Amino acid sequence: MSYKNLREFLDHLKSSGQLQVISSEVDPILEITEINDRVVKANGPALLFEKVKGSSFPLLINAFGSHERMMAAFSVSSYKEITDRMESFTEVKPPASMLDKLKLLPKVVELANITPKTVSSGPCREVVIKEGPMLDLLPVIQCWPKDAGKFITLPLVISRDPVTGHRNVGMYRMQVFDNRTTGMHWQVHKDGAEHFRKLPESGKNRLDVAVVIGADPVTIYSASAPLPKDIDEFLLAGFLRKKPVELVKCKTVNLEVPAEAEFILEGYVDFNDLRTEGPFGDHTGFYSPAKKFPAFHITCMTHRKNPVYITTVVGKPPMEDCYLGKATERIFLPMLRKLIPEIVDIHLPWEGVFHNCILISIKKSYPQQAKKVINAIWGNDRMMFSKFIFVFDADVNIHDFREVAFKAFNNVDPKRDLVFAEGPVDELDHSASQHLWGGKMGVDVTAKLPEEGMQREWPEEMRMSEEVQTLVARRWKEYGFNGKS
Repeated sequence: MSYKNLREFLDHLKSSGQLQVISSEVDPILEITEINDRVVKANGPALLFEKVKGSSFPLLINAFGSHERMMAAFSVSSYKEITDRMESFTEVKPPASMLDKLKLLPKVVELANITPKTVSSGPCREVVIKEGPMLDLLPVIQCWPKDAGKFITLPLVISRDPVTGHRNVGMYRMQVFDNRTTGMHWQVHKDGAEHFRKLPESGKNRLDVAVVIGADPVTIYSASAPLPKDIDEFLLAGFLRKKPVELVKCKTVNLEVPAEAEFILEGYVDFNDLRTEGPFGDHTGFYSPAKKFPAFHITCMTHRKNPVYITTVVGKPPMEDCYLGKATERIFLPMLRKLIPEIVDIHLPWEGVFHNCILISIKKSYPQQAKKVINAIWGNDRMMFSKFIFVFDADVNIHDFREVAFKAFNNVDPKRDLVFAEGPVDELDHSASQHLWGGKMGVDVTAKLPEEGMQREWPEEMRMSEEVQTLVARRWKEYGFNGKS
């Protein structure tokens, strides 16, 4: 079962004991962040604040802040279910016979049934506001003490390439400037920023933008996914949901939005209107500095009757976005394997805040293959920001930090096994000496071959025989041995 909208997901969280409803009034300025931060780091439930000071709308936070809730969001029992589905599509080959065509038919039918579908109306337009209070009505939070103000932190920002017409759905923070204006944090490498830069080429000064706050959980996730350029995020959502996202046309801009959304902000950005945005306490655990970004002007706000405002807080891990990142790691592994076939597994440690560290295991078949993989990762558009890449042999469990550290500290000759490069870094990377580019390091942790200059025999790792392991395991169970006496 997939969820039609946010409230169906909310009902599931309630019925499964994964939601804490808070009826006491709370302040959106810092207080919600402090409560949420403590709950996330204690692996606590989603939180629904019924009374937020200054607003009549309830606020949902930490909806995705556990593996259990992420599984519920995707309606699966494990990430492997999604990985297997992705692999079934990435492994499709051109049919060579009529039988092959018949075998391919179910996949073709499934793809046809997940394409976004436009409908005439939807709950997101039950209330239409074109004048008076708009953003002032929302329980927007200020996350951290030195933030420049209140930020919308979990928006689905929809725009179209002004030249090609291709749609993009991204997730970019939005600083609230006033009742009808926000910042649009389009980092230079993002697709939305590319749409904005192409305005002069299209002969226009304005770009229509629609912002969704609160959709079904899979559609929310899809806006954060690192899809290749011009691949529709609503199509990914339909694939993951196993049914299409229903879209409805906006009232004042030429865009479509999810019909079951909670809030819709319609408006535009103007090529000549850049404003200072930030600072903002970011997912790196540090404040990102103030910088000029486009201003988003709201022309209309629509919402459901009795809507729920959803938000998140980013900061030092673990935070809610860590679980969204884990989903991305698992979902996109098959795509990465298609590009780099020797990859067995990949792990993005939370402490690396997505871009700073990648652990990879490979099936090594020839000399310098680990270094080939390192360079392939840096050459991949969606992984080019990777600052530290560690490549291990296939038998290493890269999700076990003890095993990872043991192999990295023992298998590496720094003079031989380190690869240094320079290139693009994430816009939020504060460690680089200059903005947007800096140094990177790859580490080959694999066992070395003679062809790689290993002049001695690589030693065999000590392992107990399976026969003795089985014997002791049986006795361990029989005698109730606990290792303490």
